Amino acid sequence: MWTTLTLLSALSVTPGQTDLSLTHVRSTLGLLGPQRSTNALSPGDILYLSFDIEGISVDEQGTVRYSMAIEVSDSNGKVLYKLAPKKSEAKMSLGGTRVPAYAQISVGLEAPPGEYSCKITVQDLVSGKSKSIMRSAKVLAKDFALVRTSVSVDLDGEYPVVVFGCGQGIWVRSDAVGFARNGSSKQPHVTFTLRVLDERGEPVYDKPMTNTVKKDVPEKAPAVPMAFPLSLNRPGKFTVELLARDEISGKKAKTSFPISVHSGQ
Repeated sequence: MWTTLTLLSALSVTPGQTDLSLTHVRSTLGLLGPQRSTNALSPGDILYLSFDIEGISVDEQGTVRYSMAIEVSDSNGKVLYKLAPKKSEAKMSLGGTRVPAYAQISVGLEAPPGEYSCKITVQDLVSGKSKSIMRSAKVLAKDFALVRTSVSVDLDGEYPVVVFGCGQGIWVRSDAVGFARNGSSKQPHVTFTLRVLDERGEPVYDKPMTNTVKKDVPEKAPAVPMAFPLSLNRPGKFTVELLARDEISGKKAKTSFPISVHSGQ
């Protein structure tokens, strides 16, 4: 039901730190993406947890050594998935005191609805000190939904956007799951719509971007992907709103997130 897709960390510490701590814990839409507004996830989604590690030991060559472990439990405390501590090391190229770390966990398409908890444990392999964080997640009932929403600089979604800068081009990606299929063609019919709202909550254009998928979807494909390009032509605070409609069942799904576009000056 739950599978860990990847576990990453980019590290930066100073030798003077001694107390290991995990701070600035948040869940995001995609790796390094905008912060989620809710802990609810639909089956087929991915839970991204980001946090800062502080106080990791660093040797004279600027290397840190650590391990990470993950446990996912249900509301009764039963462990459903466990990733044994994974050892890693990294160079602190820029120095400083921030230690950003990232973990992502996939929610299976058949995951039962309910409350779950995720425990991440980080251990400094030099000092032996360890710290854990716990975060809860609610899995919704299986239905038509938008999942795996992310923002990237490339169409394939391999390079996440960390800072939104004026003049930058980005891609907003999402997958629709739980859609119906036509009885004869066995094809879905999903319409995607993307709107950008300004700081007052008003659309920047009267006509939103739309795209429809109703052919060339493999019969056993569980998801319909979609990506929209955005050109960040001016600084300001905006909300990106992505909607999907299953034209066969009539069901709708929606997700949104804020972005702050910086002028770069």
